Amino acid sequence: MSAETTGSRGFTYWRLRFRAWRGGRPFWAGVFTMAGGVPIMYFPYANMHLGNITLAMSTTAGAGSLIIGVLLVTLGLTMWFHHVVRVFAGIAAILLALISLPVANFGGFVMGFLFALFGGALAVAWVPAKPRRRDLRAQRSGDPSGDEPDGGTVPGPREEEPGTAVTETTVDANGGRNSAG
Repeated sequence: MSAETTGSRGFTYWRLRFRAWRGGRPFWAGVFTMAGGVPIMYFPYANMHLGNITLAMSTTAGAGSLIIGVLLVTLGLTMWFHHVVRVFAGIAAILLALISLPVANFGGFVMGFLFALFGGALAVAWVPAKPRRRDLRAQRSGDPSGDEPDGGTVPGPREEEPGTAVTETTVDANGGRNSAG
């Protein structure tokens, strides 16, 4: 086997595939939201040992903490695998983080609250990247390489006078008339 053989898929291939997958969705928002759900659902059922003393942190709201934590983990996974509903998932994560303060041991001792709040804010703020110009050319011409076969240019948006913004509603707003004349 030579060094140029492409038959085996190595670490670099999978790393680049993961990187491409991660770039098309609010990945870090999902990570922080799930990381916020874990302490919220863990601490009400945990026992902490300090030397010979055992502290049971279970409260009467243990079931509520478990529900909030499981919902936060589910919302984090939703942000990853169904990123179209990222705004809903982000707002729901923020609300669940706020509800966890009085219900779940101060939101998993504030740690889970902060992670879930930050993850929800990242999900609401995330927007998909705009496609690159070369990708748009390839999509219009049907050529997957992105290169124009005849060296021609792809027509861009309609150009008007400098300083005049052209939008989809320009024709309707001007009554079908050009602003110059």
